[in-house]
Amino acid sequence: MTNEKITRKNPTNMPSPVGNYTHITKIPRNAELFVTSGQVGVDVNGQFPNTLNEQVTNTFHNIKTVMQSEDLHAEHIIKVNVWATEKIDWDYLYGEWEQLFDHDYPAMTIGYITELGLPEIKIEIEIWAAKL
Repeated sequence: MTNEKITRKNPTNMPSPVGNYTHITKIPRNAELFVTSGQVGVDVNGQFPNTLNEQVTNTFHNIKTVMQSEDLHAEHIIKVNVWATEKIDWDYLYGEWEQLFDHDYPAMTIGYITELGLPEIKIEIEIWAAKL
């Protein structure tokens, strides 16, 4: 059982992912599970920038901060849920994404919705992580 690890794969008998994610992630039975609340683009002063890209930067900063509080790293992330209220600049988001992941991507779901918890929130990202 000590050889068990989190594994990610894209089955060869289905289409490749359309983005930087993996179709399936397997978590060993003995892993400890962590689930974050949705992280948003608020800065350290409690302010929300006006642009989505600025909020994306803050959101990834907040994700890294909450993960560090439990000594979690990118390899522990097993699932990411992304909600946005306006069109995402994928080049920009993936620039932040690539700073977190080194091509070993988690499973991911993305949805566009009309609003989030507060009117100024443009993006919210929830993280699921597992640690052996």
